Amino acid sequence: MTARERFFAPRMSRFKPSPSQIATQRVRELVAAGKDIVKLTAGEPDFATPLHVKWAVMQAMDRDEARYTPINGTADMRAAAQLKFRRDNGLDYKLDEICVGSGAKQVLFNILMATVGQGDEVIIPSPYWASYPDMVQLAGGAPVFVDCPQNRGFRMAPEDFEAAITPATKWLMLCQPSNPAGVVYSKDELQAIADVALRHPHVHIITDDVYEHLIFDGRTFHTIAAVEPRLKDRTVTVNSVSKAFSMTGWRVGYAGGPKDIIANAAKMQSQSTAGSSAIGQAAAIAALTGPQDLILERTADLQRRRDILHAALNKAAGLHCDLPEGAMYCYCNCAGAIGKTAPDGSVIKDDTDFTMYLLNHAGVAVVQGAAYGLSPYFRASFVATTEDLIRGGERIQKACAELRD
Repeated sequence: MTARERFFAPRMSRFKPSPSQIATQRVRELVAAGKDIVKLTAGEPDFATPLHVKWAVMQAMDRDEARYTPINGTADMRAAAQLKFRRDNGLDYKLDEICVGSGAKQVLFNILMATVGQGDEVIIPSPYWASYPDMVQLAGGAPVFVDCPQNRGFRMAPEDFEAAITPATKWLMLCQPSNPAGVVYSKDELQAIADVALRHPHVHIITDDVYEHLIFDGRTFHTIAAVEPRLKDRTVTVNSVSKAFSMTGWRVGYAGGPKDIIANAAKMQSQSTAGSSAIGQAAAIAALTGPQDLILERTADLQRRRDILHAALNKAAGLHCDLPEGAMYCYCNCAGAIGKTAPDGSVIKDDTDFTMYLLNHAGVAVVQGAAYGLSPYFRASFVATTEDLIRGGERIQKACAELRD
């Protein structure tokens, strides 16, 4: 190790940059160099911020509401989150049981940093959002992965959850609809998970519901604290306006949970970013309390795009993709391509090789499944134009056809 490498804190070796952000940056570089790349890496909806939200922000700016905000969110913002939890989820939280951060990611980070220490374990179903394990490790804890294979619909079996629990278990992190696999748990499936948690009173649950409204084929969303009210006092329910309202850049997330956990999450935030953006909160208030019908219209359009990409991927030799039930991604099995030889003579050894083959040979950008803890897969976002979804699918089919045994 060089002197310069020793300069950096040991914690920096515990985590790595976001794989999807790395992929997105690589695509930007290739596009800047004049390459024609079909980008299927996006982790954000491509709709505009709703007009009534923009109008509310303009009014807030006219009132000069651009000052420091309370650490745990303005009273109006927490009241808007309170309304949303009650309306959409049947959950009642007091205002001091709600905190607001600069996106759901910061809220999750604050909760973990406030509660996880050395020796604590956090159970994470795999495949998982790539940031979960790194946040746990940065907090000093140990991620414990529970495999959720494709033949189980990428769902966590209750018996596997129970087998992963030890006296050191602090949290279960549950995301649904899930990134990357688009899994939506039914009420009965959540109850089975809840029954396990009830048998282990020391286990708490963080449920990441940011894709809550991006749900397809007439399914109904359920969140675990509403399914099993006896778990409400040890569950933190996290959400944001990013996905449902296509407001990723406004950076507003929020959570409801036990008062002491919420207070300590806010305490953590007080020494990092302090209060979330005043203008962002004004936007989020308008989104949460205003018309909700736009969500259904936009989700229907995402379902249409999902169907295009899903059908295209399943036409490619060696690929198999289950139909995503929610979120914005196809999580595609590429086992049939592993071990094959590319036209340049290189061998596809794993899903990372395969995604690089698609990028360099076919001009299609996706993210390798290894980044999400389950191989051999890749994540392809269907947040793209119809033209790009068709072009991307055709390029992937052609690239797969050109692989040789």
